[in-house]
Amino acid sequence: MAHESAIATAKEAADDGLVLAFGRLQGAANRLEYILGRAIEEECGISHLMFEVLLILGRAGEAGLPMRAIAQERVLTTGGVTRLVDRMEAAGLVVRDADPGDRRGRLVRLTPVGEATVVRAARIHRENIRRFFLEPLPEAHRERFAEDLRTLSHAARDALPRLR
Repeated sequence: MAHESAIATAKEAADDGLVLAFGRLQGAANRLEYILGRAIEEECGISHLMFEVLLILGRAGEAGLPMRAIAQERVLTTGGVTRLVDRMEAAGLVVRDADPGDRRGRLVRLTPVGEATVVRAARIHRENIRRFFLEPLPEAHRERFAEDLRTLSHAARDALPRLR
């Protein structure tokens, strides 16, 4: 890959191997999110973001999670999470209960409808991940690719506090 000092023109910038590689990663992620998110919306009537929140709450178990924990997990503002959870509550997917550890806080939990919805959506999502994310790759590369993505994700997560 070219060294950064080798970039002297817009054409060289656009054709740089590192720039192209990252662009391909972003493009693939954006297109896959659209394809997979649309399938969840069409089949289950929820957005991909709602599905992700349902998964977060599924991991949390019966106790549920405070709104701020959902916001941190999804890198959303608390106002954004409040509006999203309002819509999810209106759809019967979640409930908010008093937080025994915080007088002013509320815990968000899955309802039985939310549980059934996340299970159904996850089955659809899993099949679409296999179809659109794994099957295009050579079978011998799939496990290594998943490991490399984990490494990149953890490195980026660990770099976030230093960038603030």
